[in-house]
Amino acid sequence: MSKSIDFYFDFVSPYSYLAHKRIRKIEERKNIKFKYKPILLGGLHNLVGITAPAFVNKKAKYMIRDCKIIAKKFNINFMFNSMFPISTVNLMRGLISIKIDKKNIYIDKFFDAYWSKGLNIGKEKVIISILKKCKINKNDFKKNIKNEKIKKKLKILTQKAYEKDIFGAPTFIVNNKIFWGQDRLDYAIEEFLRTK
Repeated sequence: MSKSIDFYFDFVSPYSYLAHKRIRKIEERKNIKFKYKPILLGGLHNLVGITAPAFVNKKAKYMIRDCKIIAKKFNINFMFNSMFPISTVNLMRGLISIKIDKKNIYIDKFFDAYWSKGLNIGKEKVIISILKKCKINKNDFKKNIKNEKIKKKLKILTQKAYEKDIFGAPTFIVNNKIFWGQDRLDYAIEEFLRTK
């Protein structure tokens, strides 16, 4: 029986952002705990052998429209980033490396910067600005994302996700059951409440 809902995500995923915004509202209203599980989505796609929708023209066009529809339905501030997709490897490593009490604000600020403010969170100047808002030391951050242990940890987290049969983001796991996609969040919650 799960004590929380595992949420596998990457900042580059617009659907992860939409799920994240819904999760924050759910956590405020209900006694449901989510455990954020960072992965490198591009690395996961490579392991699975999937071409991301961003690189399939018709899927990419649909995804933009789809995300806007979802954002409107759930009253989420959303802007499809013109610099999509970007490499988030340093940001995901950074999340792993920072102190636990900084993780929530880090996740909130980077998701919002990319998907509601249209910023290029792959640029050093933008990253440093956000780190400042999170009160995270930029020099420690730069050092940590180059640390071999941190690099390895992100690879291991992504590999473990693959071994659990996860193939995309966002993915939720409850009671060893996989729910893929932001539109399966309610199903994951139902499973969690059913066995609570």
